[in-house]
Parts: sequence; structure tokens; C-alpha cells
Amino acid sequence: MGHFSLRPGWIDSGPDCAYALGMELHLEPELAAKVEQWSAETGLPVNHLIEDAITGYFSEVEQIVSGRVQPMDGREAVRLIKERAAVRRKSIA
Repeated sequence: MGHFSLRPGWIDSGPDCAYALGMELHLEPELAAKVEQWSAETGLPVNHLIEDAITGYFSEVEQIVSGRVQPMDGREAVRLIKERAAVRRKSIA
């Protein structure tokens, strides 16, 4: 299992916070290998990649819960993507 230590500060790290000293994250080996590969390819620290992923996840969940983003059927999503691509191709031609 992959083991990463996340630095304090990106989470609420006030004196009463349980994570004031940082946090340890344990990932399955396959996911840990992907994170390490992304880090090597991008030159970004592992902590940065994990923090961005977690932040993005909660941002998306917040938008869904608030109703700003509505879940969509996969077939409908593919149809919209194809439709938008066709419109772009026509505007370029």
C-alpha cells in the first residue's frame, strides 16, 4: 500500500484541528503508482497532486449538492459532446 504524508496547512490546521500536525494517506499500490507517475511526469510534488484532487472532488460534490450541476445520463453526455464537436467543426470549415 502506498503511504503519503500530507503537510499541515491545506486542511484547517487551527489549534483545535485533529490534523494540525498533518495527515497520513494510505493508497492501494496501483493508485499510489499512478500518483507517483503523475508526479514524475508533471514535476509536481505528490502532496500537491493529492491536495488538488481532493479539493477538486469536494468542489464538484458541492456543486452537485447545491444543484448548480445536475447529474446526466452517460448516453446523453456523449450525444451532447458529439453535437458540440459537430458545431465546432462546422464553424472552423
